[in-house]
Amino acid sequence: MTMSAVQGAGVVVTGAGGGIGAALARRFAAGGARVVVNDLDLARIEPLAKEIGGIAVAGDASGIVDAAREALDGTVDVYCANAGLASPGDAFADEEVWAAAWDVNVMAHVRAARALLPDWLERGSGRFVTTASAAGLLTMIGAAPYSVTKHGAVAFAEWLSLTYRHRGIKVHAICPQGVRTDMLTAAGSAGELVLAPGAIEPDAVADALFEAMDADRFLVLPHPEVAGYYQARAADPDRWMRGMNRLQQQWEEGSGA
Repeated sequence: MTMSAVQGAGVVVTGAGGGIGAALARRFAAGGARVVVNDLDLARIEPLAKEIGGIAVAGDASGIVDAAREALDGTVDVYCANAGLASPGDAFADEEVWAAAWDVNVMAHVRAARALLPDWLERGSGRFVTTASAAGLLTMIGAAPYSVTKHGAVAFAEWLSLTYRHRGIKVHAICPQGVRTDMLTAAGSAGELVLAPGAIEPDAVADALFEAMDADRFLVLPHPEVAGYYQARAADPDRWMRGMNRLQQQWEEGSGA
């Protein structure tokens, strides 16, 4: 889907109050798409909607498909499941932290797909974009709820793709490492150690998505080196985990964790 092919498409971007979501919304709008931007807080998306000539629809990303469809005159062509929670913590993180991460990072995608698929399957086209993370292919130190649920997000995107690809449904999983957003700041000292040195701007993530759409490629890797890490992890999991454990020890020594 090149920029010209976006012309007139109905696009929904959740979590569009800043960062990757805002960059995606701007990119789709620049291509001539009709864009609904979503966030829990209307004040965070109204300026963006005005800037790009889009429509602001506030609310929980889990349940805005019907409202977004109505705002787009009945048709959603592309749905970007971008809203997410950073959710740091270890195995002892509160149950509420785990539940919130699961709800936002995985179940919001499931609920959106339930609402979108009947129309998409009937007409034989639709595009579901998951903003996951390299943590969903690898892992992230200091962030058990985030890592586990981002694995779940990638797994659900994979399932959608392999199940409905032959029926015209396109699926993409965006898996960046560090991106200069509020979520990187929220990652704290672990983010500073692992993610900050190679962090990129949100616009680079939007670039990578459009390249992947044009190539009809499932995995969107704004940091190309992630492909090598993913291959190394699969080829020798024990060696890879030993390396990650050394990184964990380095973080503990530096942060006093």
